[in-house]
Amino acid sequence: MMVIPVPLRFQSFDLLATLVAVVQGDGSVLFANAALEDALGISRRAIVGSHFPVSFTEPQGLKNALQGVAGNQFEALRYDAWLARLNRDPLPVHVIVTQTERADEIVVELLPLELQARQDREERLAEQALANKELIRNLAHEIKNPLGGIRGAAQLLEMEIESRDLIEYTQVIIHEADRLQSLVDRLLAPHRRPHLVGDVNIHEVCEHVRLLLSAEFPKGLTVVRDYDTSIPEFRGDREQLIQTVLNIAHNACQALVDRIAQGDAQLTFRSRIARQITFGKKRYRLALELHVIDNGPGVPASIKDRIFYPLVSGREGGSGLGLTLAQTFVQQHHGLIECDSVPGHTDFKILIPLP
Repeated sequence: MMVIPVPLRFQSFDLLATLVAVVQGDGSVLFANAALEDALGISRRAIVGSHFPVSFTEPQGLKNALQGVAGNQFEALRYDAWLARLNRDPLPVHVIVTQTERADEIVVELLPLELQARQDREERLAEQALANKELIRNLAHEIKNPLGGIRGAAQLLEMEIESRDLIEYTQVIIHEADRLQSLVDRLLAPHRRPHLVGDVNIHEVCEHVRLLLSAEFPKGLTVVRDYDTSIPEFRGDREQLIQTVLNIAHNACQALVDRIAQGDAQLTFRSRIARQITFGKKRYRLALELHVIDNGPGVPASIKDRIFYPLVSGREGGSGLGLTLAQTFVQQHHGLIECDSVPGHTDFKILIPLP
């Protein structure tokens, strides 16, 4: 089998998650990176030398872009298009056409719109996490000191009064102050506790959570274990990951309460290896992909975009902290959580880079 030699100046393109082709002004391909090979389902040998515009459902768009860049009408040109693929549906991409320092070499970068949307979502999650952290810091400052004063004043007042009825009122004040203090402590917990790193087996984490759920919901709930046992151990905080999976799974069980009563509730733990995953614009060769899936009613549409915000809950009486803490713990492992929910199927997907 003939191997197409890769010029040294192009080799770094193989490290990118985006699809890259280097073409001449007439559209003939000089180089295609590994990501483009995967997307097209064609070998580099077949791509190099071909007429690249025919790889699109509408070739004229790239032809016009190449002419404009080659004629120095534009330094770079961007537009959206559809990439035709062998035996697969066309892929929507954002095309960036850029002139290089060499006269007859043009870089065509294709960013799958799904990937672009994912990166935008990751950036929003990162910004949200920072906003959450700032909110928590402000809550601690604005609530803790007044709470201490209220509780202390109620205790002093209780010592001065003799009426049993009035003491009941001071007890209410003390109890409610303690409840608010507990809420603030839970908000601050992930930021106070040190990150304790050790070897983690994700299936031991899932089994620990499964046993806890089985004790709480002994009837009406079926827990399905769909594990890829080849997933290696990785460095992480076991307790944080247990809390993460437990928070997500417990939320699911509470949403399944009607189906548990009917006896047909199902919760699935599914582990897989994801390959060539990008987190925060950094590409990882391997990542853990853990799904927590339930057959409940789904996340309410009114909060679907806000479920990781603190104090947002779809359940009456819920604190709205479970998913916020889960998101914080996963981000401390350089990963992310995604949610896909429709009635009858809610899938929380935890992604964590593997070494």
